[in-house]
Amino acid sequence: MATSTSWFYWALLSAVFAALTAIFAKVGIRGVDSDLATLVRTLIITVVLSSFVWFAGKWSNPFALPSKTWIFLTLSGLATGASWVCYFRALQVGEASKVAPVDKLSLVLVVIFAFAFLGERPSLREWCGILLVAGGVLVLALKR
Repeated sequence: MATSTSWFYWALLSAVFAALTAIFAKVGIRGVDSDLATLVRTLIITVVLSSFVWFAGKWSNPFALPSKTWIFLTLSGLATGASWVCYFRALQVGEASKVAPVDKLSLVLVVIFAFAFLGERPSLREWCGILLVAGGVLVLALKR
């Protein structure tokens, strides 16, 4: 199933679900502490993903994973948790149509971090696209 373009369809679905996440979360956190809402969301994700892995026959002993994998998945999990706490707090006090674009500044940061730490080298055309995204975030985030 992995083709040279299959990543695009998965990424597009990710974007659709991320957009729905912002809308559903904005409605769901009305009158609820954003940290408690983040915990509830995390519990639901844990149940859904555990069920998916189990029923898809993908379960294996996680303690058999290499220590490097554990370290970086732990760091990724901590970063995800911090991101979610901040995102829900921002949604609680701000407009979803402003919070979500600023959150997507992560795209620009991923490219910069991948350049600095992973040795990835975007082309000039790709750097121009990243600058356009950064500019778009600034335009959307500025007060009217």
